Amino acid sequence: MVKICCIGAGYVGGPTMAVIALKCPSIEVAVVDISVSRITAWNSDQLPIYEPGLEEVVKQCRGKNLFFSNDVEKHVSEADIVFVSVNTPTKTRGLGAGKAADLTYWESAARMIADVSKSDKIVVEKSTVPVKTAEAIEKILTHNSKGINYQILSNPEFLAEGTAIQDLFNPDRVLIGGRETPQGQKAIQALKDVYAQFVPEERILCTNLWSAELSKLAANAFLAQRISSVNAMSALCEATGADVSQVSHAIGKDTRIGPKFLNASVGFGGSCFQKDILNLVYICECNGLSEVASYWKQVIKVNDYQKNRFVNRVVSSMFNTVAGKKIAILGFAFKKDTGDTRETPAIDVCKGLLTDKAHLSIYDPQVNEEQIQRDLSLNKFDWDHPVHLQPLSPTTVKQVSVAWDAYEAIKDAHGLCILTEWDEFKALDYKKIYDNMQKPAFVFDGRNVVNVEKLREIGFIVYSIGKPLDPWLKDLPAVA
Repeated sequence: MVKICCIGAGYVGGPTMAVIALKCPSIEVAVVDISVSRITAWNSDQLPIYEPGLEEVVKQCRGKNLFFSNDVEKHVSEADIVFVSVNTPTKTRGLGAGKAADLTYWESAARMIADVSKSDKIVVEKSTVPVKTAEAIEKILTHNSKGINYQILSNPEFLAEGTAIQDLFNPDRVLIGGRETPQGQKAIQALKDVYAQFVPEERILCTNLWSAELSKLAANAFLAQRISSVNAMSALCEATGADVSQVSHAIGKDTRIGPKFLNASVGFGGSCFQKDILNLVYICECNGLSEVASYWKQVIKVNDYQKNRFVNRVVSSMFNTVAGKKIAILGFAFKKDTGDTRETPAIDVCKGLLTDKAHLSIYDPQVNEEQIQRDLSLNKFDWDHPVHLQPLSPTTVKQVSVAWDAYEAIKDAHGLCILTEWDEFKALDYKKIYDNMQKPAFVFDGRNVVNVEKLREIGFIVYSIGKPLDPWLKDLPAVA
């Protein structure tokens, strides 16, 4: 029986290994992590992450050919294929601070693999890593090999949170990069044989190591670029009276462009986009490609501009101050159908409003109070370190309360900000909401989920990203 071990039981490792276990019953899969609380959660009825369909997959396989364990060394030692899916945060100090990936956890994983291995191993990069990481890992393993042969493969994940299980069942492509040597090709074939049990062979792409590593960064950079492009257009739409939804629809009909990732919003979030672009920028700079680096930096600048613009619009609309006013925040996750708050635009929007002394009442159906308070008090990039290495008791932000119900969050508020496109926010009783808010009642829709005209008929003053401005807002100075 082939044995697979995955180091790291997070958003990538957990779902990916669960689906491999489901689709490949002849393979024994172990997911290991040093976090006791995380592994306990994977072995319970309350999984540590929310992802539609994940619970059903885990329950079908757990205890049969899918195991979650803290005994890292045992499972690594026994495995034929070791996936490494550990945190690769952005460095906050030293060389490359603010841009380069911190490979501390990757390096310690590689050294541990070398220490405990007693048989040949295929080591698979599953974390998003900079180009040439495989080469560094290869050096660590070969210099500590004790006669054991290691082959390094790059197998980047292209999952979208909220649809990760479907993405795993039916991927656009599976990418495997390896050395162009006989041993490297043999390792590629071994991993290909795993995926071929549930993925059509024509969708399994095999490349060299560097192409696989760079393809992941490039894919995320291109997706983020589309979001920043449409968000840049949203600012122009507001200035000219155009409607960004109509513009997006029109350009998306061009088959060369296509309709995906053209929804204007308060900004992109998630664990990968910003981190991967910063990584790309650093690699470009290290290779003397300053113009290319500047080009990709602009994608992040526009994203920051969009979040700042949203905060400024809220403050300027409400008589240029939100001090002491209750502002309801609907949605804190970076997008719907996930509880993930990493790099969510809600953090920067909330911090911006808190700077102006607003009182925030936050509701998200999948994010608890502890997570929200932690996110609002952590420093930038701290979120990407393992939980046990984050500050233990972040300070509670006193101006923030967390509600368990949208209506409770909104009661007596002066304004309402929609920051995640949860379906339930479209179905709320906005007449009831209006009756329970301070007047004038403001709605700031950062995801374009509400029917603007209906809300204006009820009596709301509505700001919706990239839509023609409410007469109330037209009289105010332009927000930049």
